[in-house]
Amino acid sequence: MIGLDTNVLVRYIMQDDSRQSPKASKLVESLTVDAPGFVSLVSVVELGWVLSSSYGLTRDQLVQGFEALLRTKEIVIDRAAEVMKALRVFKATSADFADCLIERTASGAGCDRTMTFDGGAAKAAGMTLIQ
Repeated sequence: MIGLDTNVLVRYIMQDDSRQSPKASKLVESLTVDAPGFVSLVSVVELGWVLSSSYGLTRDQLVQGFEALLRTKEIVIDRAAEVMKALRVFKATSADFADCLIERTASGAGCDRTMTFDGGAAKAAGMTLIQ
């Protein structure tokens, strides 16, 4: 298994760099079930942020992209179950993807609640607002 940095995933998904995108494609397309690529939770968060803020992908496009990554047998997503749960919350609410993932990973770790000063995260992502 090899780790995949966020920039490799961005180049592969967006095909926006004439020099790096072909290299990213060659690498990702060489992955197998027996020798998969690994995407850390940090890269998942960063990928969502980069694709939405720098490339303007919509919520639906982000959900579709992450769902495709999660279904790809040649790629192992760190804490895949929590990422999928976070995507469901993200898809159904106005919450930020990172907030959804923070709340779902905390829940997956056994936390009763996730405390925040962010009113939007409390309302949309299921966190508990500190009063």
